[in-house]
Amino acid sequence: MENSLKLSLIKVLHTLIWVFFNIVIFYLLYAVIINKIDEWVWICLGLIILEGFILLIFKAVCPITLIAREYSDSKKENFDIFLPNWLAKYNKPIYTTIVIIAVLILFYRLLNTP
Repeated sequence: MENSLKLSLIKVLHTLIWVFFNIVIFYLLYAVIINKIDEWVWICLGLIILEGFILLIFKAVCPITLIAREYSDSKKENFDIFLPNWLAKYNKPIYTTIVIIAVLILFYRLLNTP
Protein backbone atom coordinates (compact mmCIF):
# COMPACT_ATOMS: atom_id res chain seq x y z
CA MET A 1 0.00 0.00 0.00
CA GLU A 2 1.32 3.46 -0.90
CA ASN A 3 2.28 5.88 1.85
CA SER A 4 -0.28 8.42 0.66
CA LEU A 5 -3.07 5.84 0.96
CA LYS A 6 -1.85 4.77 4.40
CA LEU A 7 -1.76 8.41 5.48
CA SER A 8 -5.28 8.96 4.12
CA LEU A 9 -6.60 5.99 6.09
CA ILE A 10 -4.89 7.28 9.23
CA LYS A 11 -6.43 10.72 8.64
CA VAL A 12 -9.90 9.17 8.31
CA LEU A 13 -9.42 7.19 11.54
CA HIS A 14 -8.04 10.22 13.38
CA THR A 15 -10.91 12.40 12.17
CA LEU A 16 -13.51 9.82 13.26
CA ILE A 17 -11.95 9.64 16.72
CA TRP A 18 -11.94 13.47 16.84
CA VAL A 19 -15.66 13.52 15.94
CA PHE A 20 -16.35 10.89 18.62
CA PHE A 21 -14.62 13.00 21.28
CA ASN A 22 -16.52 16.08 20.11
CA ILE A 23 -19.73 14.19 20.79
CA VAL A 24 -18.42 13.12 24.20
CA ILE A 25 -17.28 16.62 25.18
CA PHE A 26 -20.37 18.42 23.94
CA TYR A 27 -22.71 15.88 25.53
CA LEU A 28 -20.91 16.48 28.81
CA LEU A 29 -21.26 20.23 28.42
CA TYR A 30 -24.92 19.98 27.38
CA ALA A 31 -25.78 17.61 30.24
CA VAL A 32 -24.25 19.78 32.94
CA ILE A 33 -25.84 22.95 31.53
CA ILE A 34 -29.32 21.41 31.64
CA ASN A 35 -28.52 19.67 34.96
CA LYS A 36 -28.99 16.15 33.62
CA ILE A 37 -26.25 14.44 35.60
CA ASP A 38 -26.69 10.82 34.58
CA GLU A 39 -24.47 7.80 33.97
CA TRP A 40 -23.52 9.18 30.54
CA VAL A 41 -21.92 12.21 32.18
CA TRP A 42 -19.65 9.91 34.18
CA ILE A 43 -18.89 7.78 31.12
CA CYS A 44 -17.97 10.93 29.17
CA LEU A 45 -15.78 12.13 32.02
CA GLY A 46 -14.06 8.73 32.17
CA LEU A 47 -13.37 8.78 28.44
CA ILE A 48 -11.97 12.31 28.66
CA ILE A 49 -9.74 11.34 31.59
CA LEU A 50 -8.54 8.27 29.66
CA GLU A 51 -7.71 10.49 26.68
CA GLY A 52 -5.86 12.84 29.03
CA PHE A 53 -3.76 9.97 30.41
CA ILE A 54 -2.91 8.82 26.90
CA LEU A 55 -1.77 12.34 26.01
CA LEU A 56 0.29 12.50 29.22
CA ILE A 57 1.97 9.19 28.41
CA PHE A 58 2.78 10.37 24.88
CA LYS A 59 3.98 13.82 26.02
CA ALA A 60 0.93 15.75 24.68
CA VAL A 61 1.14 14.13 21.24
CA CYS A 62 -1.64 11.89 19.99
CA PRO A 63 -0.30 8.38 19.28
CA ILE A 64 -2.11 8.48 15.93
CA THR A 65 -0.01 11.53 15.01
CA LEU A 66 3.12 9.52 15.79
CA ILE A 67 1.96 6.74 13.48
CA ALA A 68 1.05 9.23 10.74
CA ARG A 69 4.49 10.83 11.02
CA GLU A 70 5.94 7.64 9.52
CA TYR A 71 4.10 8.42 6.27
CA SER A 72 4.60 12.18 5.99
CA ASP A 73 7.21 14.82 6.63
CA SER A 74 4.69 17.66 6.39
CA LYS A 75 5.10 20.48 8.88
CA LYS A 76 1.39 21.39 8.75
CA GLU A 77 -0.61 21.00 11.95
CA ASN A 78 -3.34 19.10 10.09
CA PHE A 79 -1.17 16.63 8.16
CA ASP A 80 -2.71 13.74 10.10
CA ILE A 81 -6.38 14.76 10.35
CA PHE A 82 -9.11 16.26 8.15
CA LEU A 83 -9.44 19.57 10.01
CA PRO A 84 -8.63 23.14 9.06
CA ASN A 85 -5.04 23.90 9.97
CA TRP A 86 -6.01 26.54 12.59
CA LEU A 87 -8.28 24.06 14.38
CA ALA A 88 -5.67 21.31 14.33
CA LYS A 89 -3.16 23.80 15.75
CA TYR A 90 -5.39 25.01 18.60
CA ASN A 91 -7.39 21.83 19.14
CA LYS A 92 -6.01 21.00 22.60
CA PRO A 93 -6.43 24.47 24.16
CA ILE A 94 -9.92 24.90 22.70
CA TYR A 95 -11.25 21.55 23.90
CA THR A 96 -9.39 21.65 27.21
CA THR A 97 -11.12 24.96 27.93
CA ILE A 98 -14.52 23.51 27.05
CA VAL A 99 -13.91 20.48 29.29
CA ILE A 100 -12.76 22.67 32.19
CA ILE A 101 -15.92 24.78 31.84
CA ALA A 102 -18.08 21.62 31.79
CA VAL A 103 -16.32 20.20 34.86
CA LEU A 104 -16.72 23.49 36.75
CA ILE A 105 -20.44 23.51 35.94
CA LEU A 106 -20.61 19.84 37.01
CA PHE A 107 -19.02 20.67 40.39
CA TYR A 108 -21.42 23.57 40.80
CA ARG A 109 -24.39 21.31 40.04
CA LEU A 110 -23.18 18.61 42.43
CA LEU A 111 -22.55 21.07 45.26
CA ASN A 112 -25.87 22.87 44.81
CA THR A 113 -28.19 19.91 44.33
CA PRO A 114 -30.51 19.41 47.29
